[in-house]
Amino acid sequence: MILRSDETQDVEVPGAGAMRMHLFRPAGEGRFPGVLLFSEIYQVTAPIRRLAAMIAGNGYVVAVPEVYHDYEPAGAVLNYDAAGTDRGNALKITKPVAAYDADAKAGLSALAAHPACNGKLATFGVCLGGHLAYRAALDPRVSAAACFYPTDIHSGTLGEGRSDDSLARMAELKADAMFVWGRQDPHVPYAGREVIRARLEEVGASYEWHEVNAQHAFLRDEGPRYDPALFLEAMLLTFAFYRRALAS
Repeated sequence: MILRSDETQDVEVPGAGAMRMHLFRPAGEGRFPGVLLFSEIYQVTAPIRRLAAMIAGNGYVVAVPEVYHDYEPAGAVLNYDAAGTDRGNALKITKPVAAYDADAKAGLSALAAHPACNGKLATFGVCLGGHLAYRAALDPRVSAAACFYPTDIHSGTLGEGRSDDSLARMAELKADAMFVWGRQDPHVPYAGREVIRARLEEVGASYEWHEVNAQHAFLRDEGPRYDPALFLEAMLLTFAFYRRALAS
């Protein structure tokens, strides 16, 4: 599908001001499921925009919020370098978990109200965004969450104080979830993945689990860890997952 990818929407988050969302959607007429896509720690970079366009081009309205809108000016992008990484990682544990949740709630509401959205909602995320995609799916409006190498769930170290309740709240997850991991990812080692999977089993979650031979950030189409073949495989997994979950 030909896309519209030149839209932004500033969404008011109670107590935190405006959160800019970048919108990608089919250019033609019609209404489509909505996907709230959460970026890695660098915000809405060129690779994230291309990822959003890939999803939107397969028949979805994709909204990408700026996860650090309450600390960086609208439109700010962190570079894929040491300074950008340090800044992104510092903000990840500065922002309160409740603020991440408030962003997700506001983003989902705005996406559901978009005239091109048919009301069905899913989430997608990579790295930090994978964790946020999971937490956003605790909202009962969300039917499907695609979480790629989500960090900090196993360790409970997201947000201010490095203390989150993501594992504890897993019993609240009613959406179908898909977790995709790189076996060579040092951020979420085997023991950490096993903690998450054991908790999913404990609460009886409806989930898919995929592990591939890849590094962290293997979807990012810049840098030495990008795996184009796995990127295509991951997209096919995602679209099949969304079709099943959103149909039900």
